[in-house]
Amino acid sequence: MKYILVTGGVISGIGKGIIASSVGTLLKSCGLHVTAIKIDPYINIDAGTFSPYEHGEVFVLDDGGEVDLDLGNYERFLDIRLTRDNNLTTGKIYQSVINKERRGDYLGKTVQVVPHITDAIQEWVMKQARVSVDDDGVEPQVCVIELGGTVGDIESMPFIEAFRQFQFKVKRENFCNIHVSLVPQPGATGEQKTKPTQNSVRELRGLGLSPDLIMCRCSTPLETAVKEKISMFCHVEPTQVICVHDVSSIYRVPLLLEDQGVVGFFCQRLDLPVEMRARKMLTKWKEMSERSDRLLENVSIALVGKYTKLSDSYASVIKALEHSALAINHKLKVKYIDSADLEATTLQDDPVKYHEAWQKLCSSDGVLVPGGFGVRGTEGKIQAISWARKQKKPFLGVCLGMQLAVCEFARNVIDMPEHNPGQMGGTMRLGKRRTIFKSSNSILRKLYGDVEYVDERHRHRFEVNPDLKHHFEDKGLNFVGQDVEGERMEVIELEDHVYFVGVQYHPEFTSRPIKPSPPYFGLLLAAAGKLQGYLLKGCRLSPRDTYSDRSGSSSPDSEISELKFPCVSKD
Repeated sequence: MKYILVTGGVISGIGKGIIASSVGTLLKSCGLHVTAIKIDPYINIDAGTFSPYEHGEVFVLDDGGEVDLDLGNYERFLDIRLTRDNNLTTGKIYQSVINKERRGDYLGKTVQVVPHITDAIQEWVMKQARVSVDDDGVEPQVCVIELGGTVGDIESMPFIEAFRQFQFKVKRENFCNIHVSLVPQPGATGEQKTKPTQNSVRELRGLGLSPDLIMCRCSTPLETAVKEKISMFCHVEPTQVICVHDVSSIYRVPLLLEDQGVVGFFCQRLDLPVEMRARKMLTKWKEMSERSDRLLENVSIALVGKYTKLSDSYASVIKALEHSALAINHKLKVKYIDSADLEATTLQDDPVKYHEAWQKLCSSDGVLVPGGFGVRGTEGKIQAISWARKQKKPFLGVCLGMQLAVCEFARNVIDMPEHNPGQMGGTMRLGKRRTIFKSSNSILRKLYGDVEYVDERHRHRFEVNPDLKHHFEDKGLNFVGQDVEGERMEVIELEDHVYFVGVQYHPEFTSRPIKPSPPYFGLLLAAAGKLQGYLLKGCRLSPRDTYSDRSGSSSPDSEISELKFPCVSKD
């Protein structure tokens, strides 16, 4: 097993997640089986209780694990399926050590940070690194580990110490460290400054870890003199200083690293069993990056939610929209609308904000109401849904968005009184669940490739009351997808509407760059005026069918040979 640790310096949010994902992508493209672990030094057990404004969205895995959004990046880049134990937190480590102490596993010893906490971290990493994340069940050969936060943070110290010991435990040829640092360029001088990187590397080396690669985040490509200066003061060769400057698309990052010889370095440093030959997977990334740069037609989607001030709150939703827009050759424009701004109270308090929000909504090609929790902003979401239904605008409701679409229909079409749901209940319905299609005419079923069922990830507490189902269907709102028992309503579709779809699950969590999520793909097709033509052709180019079914495997032979996106004609 080879381990690659990614640390960060100077500032957090520097792009460690994308760099870790890109390194994994490069190694997977060489035919290696790659897994990933994200370490978050906070004391929370998991990300389930966070506000999206704290760390961005909560990403949900197949096993119901509520984890950091970086695991979403790993899954999308590497096309793998991770589990909750791939996200390690201080809370999880301390909980496991305290549980052992209570059971008497330490035989009366004094339980300390060193060695007990540091040993627990190393054991967790070694155990989880061997868990298969591919459909073929093969044990991974490389584990990319991202340590959250910045070097020097007091909460990450036990993890740094654990990896200082770990490098000797697994031997030098099986462990290397990438340090991601910032090279600022102050506007006053325009000069690239190396001092923050020097200080960050000095601190890391003082803690016992010496970086093998220094990846410098900067706004423009690193000048040769700057590279040489970092090399001289940070104890590495100039070829070990990698420039990761701002690029037009994240799809370009693996290509940027490849151009600077990162794969060759890893092959030599970690003695990887890799043939240096043309890599099909990277061809895919090259095509995607070039394709995204030359898009001419625009499609705009109004995202009506309550966490719109931070785009990371809807990271997977935005990615799913981008994947679908790319598949139909359109440039995506997301219009963020705070749902509270659409409500009557805003008209009284701030009429300018109210009218601006409605202008954004009315000028969009499609409407998306994503998942969420709490009462605030729900009336505004219902207003947006009502407008999309009446104006025949393409609409997709996800989780809470689907539930509110049902509420809006009950209020305005069948005049159904409000119902008090009582207590919330103690748990949420989390993880992968099966949805059975009950109608052969369902638009969504066709978009999925005319399958009988789909397995998608859930994260919700409330549900539609199945006893009231017939009231809705009599008026044209059909529950075309239900759970295996037929008790939970999973998918709604409105008759006589170009695209009015709601799903109880979160399809964005399984969207991939070359396999867009069908509910989002349908929304983008409808918003671009191409859905009917696409359906008339029998959905032969459905994104789930266009690519190899085995693209989840990291075997190079099963990678995509013909890298063509679904081509949708304008008629």
